Amino acid sequence: MSAAKRVQQWAAFARTWHIFDCKWQDPYDSANIIKKYLMGLHKPIYHPMNDCGDVVVCINSKEIALRGDEWRKRAYFHHTGYPGGASWTLAWELHNKDPTLIIKKAVYRSMKGNLQRRHTMERLFIYPGQEVPQDVMQNVTNQIRQLRLVPTRLDQIPEEVAKTYPKVMDYPEDYVLK
Repeated sequence: MSAAKRVQQWAAFARTWHIFDCKWQDPYDSANIIKKYLMGLHKPIYHPMNDCGDVVVCINSKEIALRGDEWRKRAYFHHTGYPGGASWTLAWELHNKDPTLIIKKAVYRSMKGNLQRRHTMERLFIYPGQEVPQDVMQNVTNQIRQLRLVPTRLDQIPEEVAKTYPKVMDYPEDYVLK
């Protein structure tokens, strides 16, 4: 085997580190994308019995977005393993306790049927903010595209840029703001 083919084969089986920004993303739609990278479904060498998945780093899990009334209505189940240890926790309560748990549970649930999902979940790193340890960030080589674009707030647009936007209308001189 030539050296070029050998390097090509190593690159195919190497674990790549990806970063995903969870800001304003639905955790259940995002989980399906993250699952593809964790399990290696995006690689041409994928096989269910082959562990060829990559590592995914999720940032801004504190700023996820659930649809409609899901913050108030969605409940998560947890069991301690002891008799009477079953409990249901609402999404907003769970998110206040640990902002990384909703993403973690969504990704775990999306890998249903995968016999190695507990082992696969060890390659998922979730951080509530943008602060990621340097030793983790130095390994990241790819960014996973977000499903939903994050809009820019008006107070984040510089004044000079805001003045260059075309006006929709001019208020009359006698117009009174209430």
